[in-house]
Amino acid sequence: MKISVYNSLNKQLEELSPVRENEVKMYSCGPTVYNYAHIGNMRSFLFADLVQRVLRVVGKYDVSWVMNITDIDDKTIRDSAKNSPAWLNDMGEQTDEPKDNLKKLTEFYQDSFLDDIGKLGIDVEHFFALPCATDFIDEMQELIRKIHKNGYAYISEGSVYFDVNKWRKDDVYGKLFKIDFDNFRAGSRVDSDEYEKENASDFVLWKALKENEPFWEFEIDGVSCPGRPGWHIECSAMEYELFGLPFDIHTGGIDLKFPHHEDEIAQSKAGYGIEPTKYWLHNEFLEVEGEKMSKSAGNFFTLRDLESKGIDPLDIRFSMLSAHYSTKFNFTFQGIESAKKARKRVQDFIYDLLESDNKDGDNVDVEKVKLNIFEELANDFHTPKALAGLFGLINSTNPKSVSESSRIELLALMNDINHIFGIWDFGERPIEIIDIPAEITELAAQRWNAKAERNFQLADELRKAIDEKGYIIKDTKTEYEIIKK
Repeated sequence: MKISVYNSLNKQLEELSPVRENEVKMYSCGPTVYNYAHIGNMRSFLFADLVQRVLRVVGKYDVSWVMNITDIDDKTIRDSAKNSPAWLNDMGEQTDEPKDNLKKLTEFYQDSFLDDIGKLGIDVEHFFALPCATDFIDEMQELIRKIHKNGYAYISEGSVYFDVNKWRKDDVYGKLFKIDFDNFRAGSRVDSDEYEKENASDFVLWKALKENEPFWEFEIDGVSCPGRPGWHIECSAMEYELFGLPFDIHTGGIDLKFPHHEDEIAQSKAGYGIEPTKYWLHNEFLEVEGEKMSKSAGNFFTLRDLESKGIDPLDIRFSMLSAHYSTKFNFTFQGIESAKKARKRVQDFIYDLLESDNKDGDNVDVEKVKLNIFEELANDFHTPKALAGLFGLINSTNPKSVSESSRIELLALMNDINHIFGIWDFGERPIEIIDIPAEITELAAQRWNAKAERNFQLADELRKAIDEKGYIIKDTKTEYEIIKK
């Protein structure tokens, strides 16, 4: 099935046409491993996972998926510095060697990241590579030399900068994000890895050595420039080395359009002579309870924070994937609870199909349902409409009264859908053991006795009290059962 994507580069919906037939090479901007990833980061990673799963299952493509690990930038250097307040005991003892401290900090948070995405249902086996930036320093240096040789970079005080004004004379700067060049000052420079959109200026490719920072030797045009790479150059070099250019799809959060992705385009074309990718896919921001997520607002959450509140990571996955990636996602605890219930409805449908032993029953046009769901996913990964089709099937189908052939087809469809959403189980239904509080069992016993004494008013009051506490009583002639809502 053909896949259509909204391409941020051309700002329109386009039919995916890979560079190589039946093969898609996809690059996703990954985490900066200086701290635990927050749920805003996780939305970007889950979107990338959805894209590659739809490409595999619906598009039938062979997918090579790369997600980079940023282990060298302003933040990792800051938090790995000697006596940094961000240093944790679990990382071990700090040394006097900045590179050693950088490696300890970033490896710690890289491990935590891989643990987090595993809980969220992202299978590391789907990755073609998870490259660390520090493993590609030589390749970054070579790219910087190419850019400089081609006349689009200059050396200043031991740093190397990309000459945006020179580039604008030969090509477009601002393909992904409209930049106000009225306030652009040629020759102004920015050294920070991240900067405001208003500060369009020459950006740093290589940063000069600073005291007590990790550094690498670098010679360019006969000039010794010990230091370390800027953030933007990292992805350009890794993409080229792992894929060659152009590759097919680049994903990332909308906040990366500028400056990071815009700089990737300029660097790659200035150095390699070709733009990095054909299709740019960007997911929108995440909010929490309708507000921008921030530590100062007290609504900043990591996966660990939410797990400590008893939230299942797979409910987070389902909740986020239930919204279209191009819309802002409003994370709410009520929304997570709704996602939990919806996920369980689908799971129970699967268990009922697995347990059904009906031989004769109703036939279901499973192929029609599958086509509808897959068409929505193929149309720019529209998960809300796809899920609407899935729940339409569940609402209209009694899994215990379908024919054997339809049951087999339905299970195959549910398995395909699960290869995309990655949250359901196809084993035996687990036996749910509920620990009923003593208070509830006592109220239930009192109600049973009240019924036996034909005191129905008291029995009804006790039933309401039990209901208010989150439990339901189901009676038979000889006994009763307590069920948690």
